[in-house]
Amino acid sequence: MLKFKPIRNKLARCFLAEFLGTFILLLVGIAGVAQVVLSEKADGDFFSINACWGMAVTLGVYASAEVSGAHLNPAVTVALAIFRKFSWNHVPVYFVAQYLASFAGAAVVYFVYKDGLDNFDGGIRQVTGQNASAGIFATYPKSFVSTGRCFADQIVGTGLLTLCIAAITDGKNMKPQKGLLPFSIGSIVFMIGVTFGFNCGYAINPARDLSPRLFTLMAGWGTEVFSFRDYNWFWVPIIGPHIGAILGILLYDVTVGLHWESSEPEIDHEAKNLKDGAFASMTLEKVAATTSSQRLMESNLTDTN
Repeated sequence: MLKFKPIRNKLARCFLAEFLGTFILLLVGIAGVAQVVLSEKADGDFFSINACWGMAVTLGVYASAEVSGAHLNPAVTVALAIFRKFSWNHVPVYFVAQYLASFAGAAVVYFVYKDGLDNFDGGIRQVTGQNASAGIFATYPKSFVSTGRCFADQIVGTGLLTLCIAAITDGKNMKPQKGLLPFSIGSIVFMIGVTFGFNCGYAINPARDLSPRLFTLMAGWGTEVFSFRDYNWFWVPIIGPHIGAILGILLYDVTVGLHWESSEPEIDHEAKNLKDGAFASMTLEKVAATTSSQRLMESNLTDTN
């Protein structure tokens, strides 16, 4: 039986957890896209792709949240460092974990679906055209959508992501129970996919797009993955999400987060629910006891008569 010595260094543990969570995110998400594209929509559709990404985020958060906080996204990491006192010293470590994990996730999906890819494109890897398969791994815009519009799309989509995350993690707001947070975050990503996925595939995560793009560069798709639109595309899913993530938390703080009463305590919804449940249980017990007593008295009166 193998025995491993537990890692005690907190930052090292955060690195491993962030790597695992991001790896799950990319593995499940890209595999969902691959199944739809390679089956030519026989085994899935746009809805199933969005469902896969939503579930991928949920599972990634479950796997890593207690250790690293489950950022899974460099744009989220920077925004949390700016607005939520996340240590800037930890940012590079999180970046390395997120980008490496995204690359690894893309590589595993490629390995699993290699035969399917060869069957789909005849072994000739294409970025555009009828048998284009680069879009399985990284995002590419619709031909009629301008780069500027896509840039705005990424700002809005990622801003919506961090705004909603800020809302559901605010202890003074309607914060869900701890175990439901991963589902809540996954539902946010699903919602963004079914509303803002049309223009350019809602990367909303620099690591999710850049690392798989680098992988496709090395795996046969060539430099076109970067030269697409004369090098006027690949930077959009990198810079846009960083701007959007900052604006999203800023918007929440300016409209809600900064205006709580200073004396207003954080609401422990989980404890409140437990307390309410205990109160309800005690009430039911009292009702049952009262009912039993009444029945006993009625029985005694009947016997006496």
